[in-house]
Amino acid sequence: MNSLHTTHERKLELQHGQEVATFAGGCFWGMEDLIRKIPGVIDTEVGYSGGVTKNPVYESVKVGNTGHAEAIQVIYDPKIVSFEQLLEWFWKIHDPTTPNRQGNDRGSQYRSIVFYHNDDQLRAAEKVRSEMQKRWPSPIVTELIAAKPFYSAEKAHQDYLEKNPGGYTCHWVRNI
Repeated sequence: MNSLHTTHERKLELQHGQEVATFAGGCFWGMEDLIRKIPGVIDTEVGYSGGVTKNPVYESVKVGNTGHAEAIQVIYDPKIVSFEQLLEWFWKIHDPTTPNRQGNDRGSQYRSIVFYHNDDQLRAAEKVRSEMQKRWPSPIVTELIAAKPFYSAEKAHQDYLEKNPGGYTCHWVRNI
């Protein structure tokens, strides 16, 4: 069992045979709500990654003061869902062609990023991004960045749309 991070109250634990993926694609509430429903996804957690501030908090991230993006960390079973399949979902549930924006949310904290955890994930992300680019009418601006420290968001943000089914989201599965 490996701990992936240790901030705030919650932390995902990686069990034998499981793998981790980390994505940023706009508001983390909607990303988490859709990704958690994919067969083979074991657990999800929302948080912050890609910035310079240690132990960022929502109040600083939401105004763009930390350099972090709202992100989701995913524990999955690769025997049920591959990293490539997760990437296809990722590129279908947000608009990867809008820099620093998803829906009404604007700012670098809403940028599109695949945080790859190893060379295999990087190669898969390059391949799937290229395939997905053929489906999108505008250039995909998603960054591919080596995984950075992931800081768990505050408890109120975890499982937000399950606790608040009428809450805001700018994510949906696109027919791409």
